[in-house]
Amino acid sequence: MTSPCPHDRETAPPTAAQVERALDAAAASVAAAGDRLTRPRRRVLELLHVAGAPAKAYDLVATYHREARVATPATVYRALQFLETRGLVHRLSSLKAYVACDPKRLGSPAVFLLCDCCGFCREVPAPDLAALNAAATAAGYEIERITLEGQGLCSACRPPRPGAARDPVLQTEPEAAAGSGPASIEPRP
Repeated sequence: MTSPCPHDRETAPPTAAQVERALDAAAASVAAAGDRLTRPRRRVLELLHVAGAPAKAYDLVATYHREARVATPATVYRALQFLETRGLVHRLSSLKAYVACDPKRLGSPAVFLLCDCCGFCREVPAPDLAALNAAATAAGYEIERITLEGQGLCSACRPPRPGAARDPVLQTEPEAAAGSGPASIEPRP
């Protein structure tokens, strides 16, 4: 973000039930692959879902335990590496932060829209990536994970276009443009 945002973004934090459903879906996905969602892995994933926004690894270290104890950075980084390779979290390179994957799209390629003003982050369905996969195959590569980041201004931060009235309906994030409804756990700054 380049400067403090002049307005607040009102998004509801995920409910405990939404977080629990997301963790259950992740555990089922990991179990189907023959692995386990251990307590540290589950806790890191839980923290990302509760944050509802991209979080840096050291922020996760600081909030890992509810009590005064602190997790080691190695514990959190190992958990993040496991969760990322299983498609449960995405690393946002431009922010050097992690975000939990939408439980409806576990393991799918992801596209994140990041607002440079307020920091809002929204996951949207990835476009058809057949051409990218074909180009990678032709070059001798096998793509394991795809995370694309689009940076700009969300509709609440974007200044009105000259001659256009600011329609309150258009100030919300466009669901139809993404091709689907809102994620069950919507990110918030």
